[in-house]
Order: sequence, then C-alpha cells, then structure tokens
Amino acid sequence: MKQQLEADRVIRSVETSGDTLDAALNEATTLLNLSVSHLEYEIIERGFPGFLGAAKKKWQIRAYKQLTAEKQATAWAMANNLTETVTAQVVDEDGKFFVHLFDDGVKLKVTPPSGDGKPVKLEHVREVLKTRKVSEIFEDILMLTVQEARGVYVHIGKFERKMTNDSMVQVSVADQDMKAFISVIPPGPGGCDPSASTIMAVLRANRVVFGFDEKAISDFVDRPSYKIPVLVAEGRKPVNGRDAYIQYNFEVDASKIQIEEKSDGSVDFKDKGMVQNVVKDQPLAKKIPPEEGVDGKTVLGSYLPANNGKDSELQLGTNVHLDTDGETILADINGQVLIVNGKISVEPVLIIQGNVDIKTGNITFLGTVIINGNVEDGFSVKAEGNIEVKGTIRKADIEAEGNIKAYKGITGRNGGMIKAGKRVYASFVENATVDAGDSVIVSDGIINSQVSAYRRILCQGKRANIVGGHLKATEEISAKVIGSAISGTETICEAGFDPKLKAELDVLLEKKIALDKALNEIKLNLETLAKLKKLMNELPEDKNAAMINLLTQRKLLMDEGKLLMDSIMQKQEEMNEAAGQARISASERVLPGVKIILRDKVEKIQTECKKVTFVLENNTIHPQRYEESKEAMAETEAAGLSSGSEK
Repeated sequence: MKQQLEADRVIRSVETSGDTLDAALNEATTLLNLSVSHLEYEIIERGFPGFLGAAKKKWQIRAYKQLTAEKQATAWAMANNLTETVTAQVVDEDGKFFVHLFDDGVKLKVTPPSGDGKPVKLEHVREVLKTRKVSEIFEDILMLTVQEARGVYVHIGKFERKMTNDSMVQVSVADQDMKAFISVIPPGPGGCDPSASTIMAVLRANRVVFGFDEKAISDFVDRPSYKIPVLVAEGRKPVNGRDAYIQYNFEVDASKIQIEEKSDGSVDFKDKGMVQNVVKDQPLAKKIPPEEGVDGKTVLGSYLPANNGKDSELQLGTNVHLDTDGETILADINGQVLIVNGKISVEPVLIIQGNVDIKTGNITFLGTVIINGNVEDGFSVKAEGNIEVKGTIRKADIEAEGNIKAYKGITGRNGGMIKAGKRVYASFVENATVDAGDSVIVSDGIINSQVSAYRRILCQGKRANIVGGHLKATEEISAKVIGSAISGTETICEAGFDPKLKAELDVLLEKKIALDKALNEIKLNLETLAKLKKLMNELPEDKNAAMINLLTQRKLLMDEGKLLMDSIMQKQEEMNEAAGQARISASERVLPGVKIILRDKVEKIQTECKKVTFVLENNTIHPQRYEESKEAMAETEAAGLSSGSEK
C-alpha cells in the first residue's frame, strides 16, 4: 500500500519553475487542475533573486495532489500492519503553530491538521509575528513553512535581540539525584525564548547527563510554563534480578484443586480430583534460573548497582530424577506426585486413612490404593495397581488392574461392580457383581451374587457357602455348601469355559441369528418377485432394480455369514481348549435345586449330594467323591482373610 501511494504520487506529479515560489506553485495548480491548498510539493532547487540582475536562480519544485490526513494515516498503518485501528486513531484537530525568538533568529513550527481539522492560516501567523516585533520576515520561507506544516522549527526571520532580556533557565536536582527539573524566568522585550538546545546545554552545565525526557522538553519549548518547576529528566532505578524458582506442573495447593464441569454442564461432586496422578518420565517441575539485575543510573550519571537473583538447588525426593538439562524433574514411575518435606516425590501407593466417601470423593490412581476404612455407597475407586480395603466395600464401583482385597467383605446391595485384572479376595460377597481376570477367593459365603472368574471361584472357610446367584469359572468352582434349602433362591454354577469367551460367543451367535433372519426375509422377497416375473414375463423397471438390489444384499450377507461362522467355530475351539479338567466341588453337600453346568451340559440337582465333585466324562456330567484341591487350599490360605467377619 505504501509503495502504491508513492507510485501514485510520481505518476500524478509535475515539475515546475518560477522566479518566485508562488509563481512555480501557480504553474503547478494550472497543470494539475488543483488549488494551492490541495497541493503537496518538494523544492528541487531554491531560487535566488540575484544582485543587480546577476546570479539570479529560479525556484524549481515537484508538485502533486495532497493526500488527506485519513489516507496518510491509512498508508502508514497498512505499511505497519495496523489497519484495524486506523479509523479509531484519526481525530479531528486543527493545525497549530508556534512562534519563538531563539538566539539564532525567529523560528516558526507549524503542525498539520488531522481528520476534518482546519490548517493554519498565514494571516494568523503574521499577527503573532507582529506582536513579537519581528524586524525582518523571510516571506517565501514563511509561506513554505505554513503550507508544508512539517511540525519542525524553521528559521523565518530576524529580530533585534537584547541579550540582557533573554529567558533564564534554572536547574534543580531532587529525589536523591533521580529527577531533574527546570524553572524558567520569562524573557523581557527583545529577549530569547528558551530553545531545546539551550535547555539541554544548561542541563549538561549542571551535570545532568542521563534520562532526558525529550518530549517534555519539546512540549515546554512549544508552550513554556514560566516560573513553574518542570520535570525534564528522570533516572533509572535499579532492578534486582529475580531469584531462581520452581515452576510446578501440578497443583501444590490442594485447596485450589477444583471440581470440573462435565461436557453436559453437570458437576459430579464425588469427583474431586484430589489425587494428582503422573506417569513415568512425565515432567513434574522445572527450575527457572535466576535473572541478572539491571543497574540503575541517576540523572547525574552515577550508577546504582542492582543485585543478581539468587540460585537454588532442586530438592529431589523418591522415585524422581533430573533430566539431561539439569533443571527438569521427571517421574521414575507411575503414581501420585507429592511434596514431602520440600522435596518432590512420586509415591506408588496411595493410603486413604478413613473411608472413601464425600470427604475424599472418587479415587483414581496409577498405583496401589490402600483404604483403611470402607468404600461407601455410590463412590468409585480405580487403580492401575492393587486395591486393598481394610473395611467393607459397599454399593460401589471398584476397578483394579491388579488384585482387589476386601478384608471385611463386599455388600453390593444389588448395585456397583467389582472388577480385577487378576484376583479378588474377600471375606464374603453378598448381592454383588464381581469379575476377576484370574480367580475369586472368598473365606466365607457368596450370597445372591453374579461372580465371574477366568480360572477359579474358591469359597473355603467356616461358613463357605454359595447361596443363590450365578457363578462362572473356567477351571473350578469350590465351596463347603452349594445351594439353599429356601425355595425360590436359584443357584447356578458354570465351569468348563472362559466367561469372557462365552460372552463373545454369545454376541456372535446373536449376530448369526439376526443374519439368518435377514437372509430369510430376502429369500421370501426374491420368491415373490420371481412369481411376479413368471406371470408378467418381464418385471417393471422398479421391480427389476429391487430384485438386483436384493441379490446384492444376499451375496453380502452370505459372505458375512461365512466369516461369522468361522469366528464362532474359532471361539468354540478356544472354549474347548480352555475347559481342561473343569470341576464343581462341595466339601459338605450340594442341595436340591442347584443347576450344574459343565461346558454345554446342564444338570439340575434333584436330591442332596454329599462331599461331591462334578466332572465331565464322556460328554456327561458325572458326580464323584469329593477331592480337595491342594492348589485351592494354598490360594485360600495365602489370601490372609479371616473367617467369620462381621457383615
């Protein structure tokens, strides 16, 4: 934009000459068809009237159309990427002029108008020059200065100077040499006004050499305030360097941890986020090095030393290390980041001293969680390691990638979910849903619960009864008593398959049923269209298109059905391999009404069976004398759960 404006100027400019500046300007106005007020011009060569007709020179100028103030501002702003603020910055203001008598002559400064402001008029300047008793005026330069309005002082005449009446500049230094003031006595008749160079010279003569406020001095020259102290120089205060500090990547003040709003705008007050989890090699904190101080300086040039910032050492706790930059602390392990005795540490174990309830909120942790109390209704605990609950797990969601241990049992109240990547240990399980990637080991009873385990469900203790509910395991289900004498309480025990594989197989079988149904509907529709074609010899266009579409769908579904059957057969083979020597055992008795399922064979117990182990022989469920599993005994004892815990 700026370059374009300059190019426009060159294209629309003319060069003219004349015996006087006015003559050259008049010729330019004729060529450009503009008035003088709408011209801008540059003087190529100043004219000279000569002496007795000798050495005479003409004025030579280059003239072009004057840009409006708005266009000038726009050009400048676009050249400096500030076009968004141009409109707001342009204000309407008249041009101004200042006449002063300096030691080297009469000088005039004229500023241009802005917006719709009016330019300075020549006659107004002449009136002021007359009041200042200017003895000689350089007319051409006066006119040029008013027209150009460049905002700088221009020598435009002479005056009869009386040095004894010149203004007098006095300097005072205050505020411990940090400020310099001037106080000026006004000039008398024929005396000089204070110029910027005069003020600077007096300041330096008084040893003021630093911190000059050039704008304040310029403003004073334009509009002098006599006999009033004016601040014209100010020292620089020393700035001490900032000390080294630690930039934490986690919240160190627990009171500032806020409850987050969900995407739907709701807030779960159970999710307090009190535990700050970190992962291995995560940056936890970084030391920001100290800064050097910036020395100050008085107006008299004296330096004021500043202090450099103090360095500090990073305090490392446990399970953390420094990165190669020597300034960043990284985590060694997954866990909870803490500041202990001023040191950053990562703890792999989170200990909750009391209950998990409204005070703690829900717990999510990348290590092991130990809870010395209960997990109350409606709360959740999730851990990457193990979860140990010294009290009772109530109607809660508990999930661990490792083991879950409930010392005083699980009372699900027909809600919540207990899910372990490995094993679940409990003194008892009642009205709960439990899922284990390995085994479920209970010292007392399992009552009216949905229990699933990849390997074993073992109930070994004084009251090791399985009463009601649905239990599924791949290898073994074992208890003291299975079933209940109370009518209406159904107890189902399944073994001989992987519960997860069976769930996947059930999904595949449901898909197969739906696919077969869709194929059957397509078959009926195709038969209908075939009959219609036989009657009409040829199908209408829309019916023919429908038949082609049905044939295409049938081909796709048949291909999908083939893949589905392959998956079903693969899952069935995996289930057969996982079955091994599946068994369901009771060290005392199995009561009537219990449903025993081994692989795909089902038998409902009609009469009480004592000390029995059910196995699958020759594709038939076969009861045999109870044989205690040594591995089951070892696992139960290793659980360390006491029998007879209070519920």
